[in-house]
Amino acid sequence: MTKSQPDGNQSRFERAVAASTRARYVLRLYIAGLTPRSVAAIAAVKKACEEHLLGRYKLEIVNMYDKPTLARSEQIIAAPTLIKKLPLPLRRIIGDMADSRKLLVGLDLRQKDR
Repeated sequence: MTKSQPDGNQSRFERAVAASTRARYVLRLYIAGLTPRSVAAIAAVKKACEEHLLGRYKLEIVNMYDKPTLARSEQIIAAPTLIKKLPLPLRRIIGDMADSRKLLVGLDLRQKDR
């Protein structure tokens, strides 16, 4: 491949990122009570959203203890779990939200490092 020919995957990713800069994000974060881990997950997700999706996201925080039927219907088996409902494709990010790179990849805001 020459430098004048774009990498098919790279240009596809760039188009997806360009579309995501206009897209509205609908996110749902499942937590298990107000534990230190849950509080840290909420803070990390809010920080990422404010830095990368300012004004373009809706974040719903669901305590699995308060809404167990909702968690069951979404098949949540671990907390914290972040679900990106929109834009498609649907994504699930499970576990530690402190890894901002993993979080941004999961939200399709950053390309996965190879």
